[in-house]
Amino acid sequence: MRCTLFKLSSLSLALLHALPAVANDLDFTKFSPTQSDFGGVGLMQMPTGRVAPEGEFSLGVTENDDYRHYHSSLQLMPWLEATIRYTQVPDLYYSGDESFSGDTYYTDKGIDVKLRLWEESYWLPETSIGIRDMGGTGLFDGEFIAASKHMGPFDFTVGIGWGYMGNRANLKGDTSLGNDCVRDTSYKGKGGSFDYSRWFTGCMSVFGGMEYQTPWAPLSLKAEYDGNNYKSDFVVTRSDKEMPQDSPFNIGAVYRLDDWGDIRASFERGNTWTLGFTLKTNFNTLSQSWSDTPTPAYNGKQGESVDDIDWDRVATDLETISGYGQTKVYADDESITVVGGQSKYRDRDLAHEKAAMILTNTGSKASSFHLVEQSANQTTVQTDIDASAYRKVANQEYVSANVTDTTRRTNPNTARGMLQADTSKPWSVNVNPSLQQSIGGSEDFYLFNIGVTAGASYWLTDNIEIGGGVYVNLYDNYDKFLYDVPPDGTDLKRVRTLVRQYISDNRVRVGNLQLTAFDKFGDDFYVQAYGGYLETMFAGVGAEVLYRPLNSNWAFGMDMNYVAQRDPNSEFGIFTEEVHYDPTTGRYYRVQTGTPTGHFTTYYRPEWSWFDDLLIKASVGQYLAEDKGVTLDVSKQFDSGVIAGAYLAKTNLSAEEFGEGSFNKGFYISIPFDIFTVKPSSSRALVGWTPLSRDGGQMLGRKYHLYDMTNGRYPNSEFTNR
Repeated sequence: MRCTLFKLSSLSLALLHALPAVANDLDFTKFSPTQSDFGGVGLMQMPTGRVAPEGEFSLGVTENDDYRHYHSSLQLMPWLEATIRYTQVPDLYYSGDESFSGDTYYTDKGIDVKLRLWEESYWLPETSIGIRDMGGTGLFDGEFIAASKHMGPFDFTVGIGWGYMGNRANLKGDTSLGNDCVRDTSYKGKGGSFDYSRWFTGCMSVFGGMEYQTPWAPLSLKAEYDGNNYKSDFVVTRSDKEMPQDSPFNIGAVYRLDDWGDIRASFERGNTWTLGFTLKTNFNTLSQSWSDTPTPAYNGKQGESVDDIDWDRVATDLETISGYGQTKVYADDESITVVGGQSKYRDRDLAHEKAAMILTNTGSKASSFHLVEQSANQTTVQTDIDASAYRKVANQEYVSANVTDTTRRTNPNTARGMLQADTSKPWSVNVNPSLQQSIGGSEDFYLFNIGVTAGASYWLTDNIEIGGGVYVNLYDNYDKFLYDVPPDGTDLKRVRTLVRQYISDNRVRVGNLQLTAFDKFGDDFYVQAYGGYLETMFAGVGAEVLYRPLNSNWAFGMDMNYVAQRDPNSEFGIFTEEVHYDPTTGRYYRVQTGTPTGHFTTYYRPEWSWFDDLLIKASVGQYLAEDKGVTLDVSKQFDSGVIAGAYLAKTNLSAEEFGEGSFNKGFYISIPFDIFTVKPSSSRALVGWTPLSRDGGQMLGRKYHLYDMTNGRYPNSEFTNR
């Protein structure tokens, strides 16, 4: 034994001695952290102290004979990693009710969070603390503290795990009292709750490992000592299957496919092969490649009178080159004012540069230009440009000349001068693709529908619009969705779980048809009132008021509505009877025949360096099923303009009243179109993930949201409502 220990020690010393100038030359740039089997930066089964670069987004799948993990990770902040995971268990069905869930595999939904405590330095390792499966049903729940140190081509990790990552109990815990060392492994209510009372309890184990970057750049190798003994895994406790562990050591390899993905393979527990594949991108570094209309060259013209300028040509150039559409141009010899909507550039400075050059090239005597943005014919922000100062910028008369040197943001004023050109139209049409999806449900793992919405609107006056949209369902599998009469004992009004009848059973349907009035009071108050068929499932009347001071990171709003549920069996009908009978199941269910619903909402954008580019929305009020509570919605805007967010709604419903999931929650990503197109655009695509479609905590899907319409009142703001 002593001889063996001596040989191992000698080998370790020799290995450390062989590392090239480790103490003096730590090469951090060549090492790139990779995803674990569960998603999130790690080895295989175990996490590391590493996090990915800010903005990195990954989608991956990991599969072996026991589990199939579908995972998505996002590095929200330099110090915060979030992972969403769905795990299918091929050996178990979702429920024992074959008429409800059929042959759908048991599916676990989990949320992981990792917080980096500090970055790696010369002496200190990069260290993180994290929680796995914090919002699921406890299949893989555990906590950890891990530290990682880079040494040449090696990255070493050591950590301490609790729960699933600590069931070996090599540090603390008595497995004779139970495989989980008496940790509470039950879950509250109907799953989906944060069971913080059991965090950092139960068995406790040391784990560790290393990742080696081979001389061949695409390939890295991994090895780890596993903190789990797999004796309390869900598959073992809920079925006759065993998960023997022949070895606590796991080995693996990662082959990188350039910067967009990797393939993973590992041999775990001494008897199980695991394969995985990951796609990734970075929301901060995504770049556009546009074929754009160039900014005109400065022509140096000056001294032109108003009557000598072709204002129709100016209005056309403002729309095609700088993106100001539906414009009205006012001018005299003192100033030029452009009033219109900005529909082309998300970067307002680029729009200002192009518009300023167009106005300067008119040769006008005006000493100032005013660009007034509006939405729904309501002015939101005015950008004043000093014409004389801009001529110096246009002529590049000093180093680093920029249009921002000449601009100032103000509240909109009444335009002076005569109306010289008007390209605004009272009508508009649009066609947009639509995707609705739900992941991890009982009837099928992935439910979705793909369709097209065609809309049109007409302005009766400058303040009143009539508009609507028709939804055409191209394809869906919502015929599998059976939750309209659920077997779980819940008795809420079916405000959202009748989705199959609205989508799958109606291929073409009027989704929206409403009359809307907009107005503005003073500089900071915006209002709207509306009535009609407000969304696919509800009709009624309502109003919203928003207080949003210019350049403020705070805003406050309130919406008040009275709505009733639309009858899916009638194009324009409304439910008048609350109780309905389903002859297929012989059970009764309830619908919403009329209720007030609305929320008071606080909007806040933190301006802290470690918590930047966030929008926090907190809404308090009554929901469609007449439950009352709070919705918290937090979204992050990355440098590319991509927005990622999550929301949860906790109401006065108990977990048993709400049903599976315990409370409403979901995730979404808003992607600018111009990331994928060759032309700049301010339009967006919204992709949402809803873990479960249930009836509690559900808001009305309003057509317009005043906060979104007034984004121009906060600098560089592009946050959109989910």
